[in-house]
Amino acid sequence: MLAETLAAIRPADPVALAEARAHQDRLTKPRGSLGALEDVAIRLAGAAGASPPPMPEPAALAIFAADHGVHARGVTPWPQEVTVQMVANFLAGGAVANAFAVQAGVPVTVVDVGVAADLPDAPNLVKRKIGYGTADLSQGPAMTVDQAVRALEAGILVARDLVASGARCLITGDMGIANTTASAALISVFTGKDPAEVTGRGTGIDDETYEHKVDVVREAVRVNGLSGLSAGLSAPSEALRALAAVGGFEHAAIAGFILCGAAARVPVILDGVIAGAAALVAAALDPAAIDHCVAGHRSAEPGHAAALTHLGLRPLVDLELRLGEGTGGLLAHPLVCAAVRVLHDVATFDSAGVTEKPV
Repeated sequence: MLAETLAAIRPADPVALAEARAHQDRLTKPRGSLGALEDVAIRLAGAAGASPPPMPEPAALAIFAADHGVHARGVTPWPQEVTVQMVANFLAGGAVANAFAVQAGVPVTVVDVGVAADLPDAPNLVKRKIGYGTADLSQGPAMTVDQAVRALEAGILVARDLVASGARCLITGDMGIANTTASAALISVFTGKDPAEVTGRGTGIDDETYEHKVDVVREAVRVNGLSGLSAGLSAPSEALRALAAVGGFEHAAIAGFILCGAAARVPVILDGVIAGAAALVAAALDPAAIDHCVAGHRSAEPGHAAALTHLGLRPLVDLELRLGEGTGGLLAHPLVCAAVRVLHDVATFDSAGVTEKPV
């Protein structure tokens, strides 16, 4: 399934990009006056291979939930059972992501890819469990390569089902206590940056815990033999090994989710640092996948900025969010829709009879 998905991905269409850029310049506004929104509309035209691109609605949010063995190292004061408790909160409609989803008119699907408990059946819960949490990444590989591939394919399946159900835009979400530690390790490996540059305070840890967290990330990279490998991570086998070594089940699933969106030419709005880490994996497996992504926002986590820079993505907003769940992606979705609607609805100077500025 992973191989089939990768084979279906195509890069941005240069003709559609050129047509969208030229059309933007003919609209009744000064050239470039919509700033980043113009870039988003052009980007989605290239991804779709059509100008104007289809409206990116309806959208669907998938929150991938999993636990992490590195939690045992004391990298966060939050107990691990909060993961399963928050899954129940999502399903009951009580989380911030639910509130933002209602505001945006976006349905929420929660996916268990590795929660460390058996979850009861519930509407909007999809069970794709690979394991009951990962192993401790600071002591050796968090996953086997086979588990990482199965998690990637779990994300592919979720995206396939959402697209088949009519979704024309996918939004990434996540839940997993200690997953910012795994994210920092992935970002360090895939960008080549020192762990201290890309490790943040996650849910809000004190200075002592933060220093310990940096040490744990550094230990994970060293123990798994990943120091200085960023130059070689363009090889899919190396990317999979790195993902298995220091990633989480939700990182792998989100990477698969991104790849499937790209294969279906359905845009993917990335949320925060967990999505950024997953997007680095997707890009290492096929760089063209990122042509189909929009960075919804820039997280307060330092690793997120590093990931976006490495991917060449410009975040739409910067609200100092650090919640995850898909909250930043949900807030960005109306902006993405507005950017595309401009290409559909705004008149050109010729059609409106408006005089252009002299060249």
